Amino acid sequence: MFEGIDLALVNWSRAQFALTAMYHWIFVPLTLGISILIAIMETIYVKTGNPEWKRVTKFWMTLFGINFAVGVATGIILEFEFGTNWSNYSWFVGDIFGAPLAIEGILAFFMESTFIAIMFFGWNKVSKKFHLLSTWLTAIGANLSALWILVANGWMQLPVGMQFNPETARNEMVSFWDVLFSPMAVHKFIHTTTSAFVLAAIFVIGVSAWFILKKRELVFARKSILIASVFGFLASIYTIFAGDSSARDIAHHQPMKFAAFEGLYNGSEGAGLVALGFMSTNSSDPKNENLKDFTMKIEIPNFLSYMAFMKWDAFVPGIHDLIDGNEKYGIMASAEKIRRGQIAIAKLKEFKTAKDAGQVQLADSLKTEFMSADFQKDYFKYFGYGYISDPKTLVPSVPLSFYSFHIMVGLGFYFLIFFVFAFMYVIRGKIHKKRTFLKIAIWTIPLAYVASQAGWIVAEVGRQPWVIQDLMPTMAAVTRISSGAVQVTFWLFAVVFTTLLIAEIKIMTRQIKIGPKSEGGHN
Repeated sequence: MFEGIDLALVNWSRAQFALTAMYHWIFVPLTLGISILIAIMETIYVKTGNPEWKRVTKFWMTLFGINFAVGVATGIILEFEFGTNWSNYSWFVGDIFGAPLAIEGILAFFMESTFIAIMFFGWNKVSKKFHLLSTWLTAIGANLSALWILVANGWMQLPVGMQFNPETARNEMVSFWDVLFSPMAVHKFIHTTTSAFVLAAIFVIGVSAWFILKKRELVFARKSILIASVFGFLASIYTIFAGDSSARDIAHHQPMKFAAFEGLYNGSEGAGLVALGFMSTNSSDPKNENLKDFTMKIEIPNFLSYMAFMKWDAFVPGIHDLIDGNEKYGIMASAEKIRRGQIAIAKLKEFKTAKDAGQVQLADSLKTEFMSADFQKDYFKYFGYGYISDPKTLVPSVPLSFYSFHIMVGLGFYFLIFFVFAFMYVIRGKIHKKRTFLKIAIWTIPLAYVASQAGWIVAEVGRQPWVIQDLMPTMAAVTRISSGAVQVTFWLFAVVFTTLLIAEIKIMTRQIKIGPKSEGGHN
């Protein structure tokens, strides 16, 4: 099906987008989380009138500003890549995917940009309450930006609220509300933003721990840790519950991804959850390198069935069930899905040929057949499979999905415990004596970024080869350009983004070493 497509172009386009997205996501979670923390700290300042809270707020606001500026630069490039590298995708679903991104740009980003100026430069120019309102609106605007982007991403994982138009060969939105309130989008938004709150809280605690180890700004550090530990603990609870809901969505709508991140090859009733496992370099299937043997695993009996379907004895399909089919449980074989997808593509081509030839009656008949409820349910539903030539390509990288998922989950539970200890030590006034914990707090900062990146690897690698689940594989989405051009921009972006990251770290560390500035008696 892909004789005319350069696989090097596909791989380099994927690599470039992954590079941009992962660098962008280094900056975004801190922006989302620390903006809320800053707003909370300023609220305490306005309520109490204590100038120390103003110092606390302004210090973290400075770090927020540095991070925000770099994040915007990478985000703009990411959106441009949809047009430069993924034009087929943009054409196929632009009417749907473009809507939330347009709202993000017009509403959320402009709102954020407007009030961020007041937040930084309006301290002595507007009233305390108006400045506080601007800070909250900046934080809300940042998270609204995330909402619309995650709605777009959630739609790619579960395409809803749309109808395919054979006249234009495009998907068109028929229900904005179905797109916005898709369970995949809602749970993804909650899970992603609350995980960003967790990262920001860890960042604040880790930096504050450095001040305490250096015996500097002890009051400032304690206040920061107190707020961040409570905020981080609550965010962790929400992250875990939202992650559980997201996993259930995946089990229902992306069963191959679910099987991959659990390393489940053969489905079963009462399937066990792999709490800890290690995979060998050997493939369990010589025909598919993505399937690796477990050298060791510890399972919690029946727990995977409950997590997926809320029943301890529910059947959870494995990778082999999804590829080969399982008649007992009504699972269609991938080969049959491919056949049906090919019929849908052929029917669309027939319609286009008849229309171009001016055979109006035949074209109308073919369009009516194509748009019928039965054809949509039995054939168009598998449209994307028609571009797949080998069923084994429907299996994502199991080791990468498995390890990313378990690293994310394991660190998530560690963070929950970490916040409990941080709160307990600071509330008892013993935080300055716990030097080992303070050192751990500093090293927990990079672990938060590891967990954050692992989550996106699960989300994006786990759904391969789909750019839109079941409707468009990655190979059909790329722009027909030279793979050499993509390689050049890949390395160019790698250098630019790495330079930006190094610059941010240097500016951040310099600002941290300077510490919070004295207010000098100003209001």
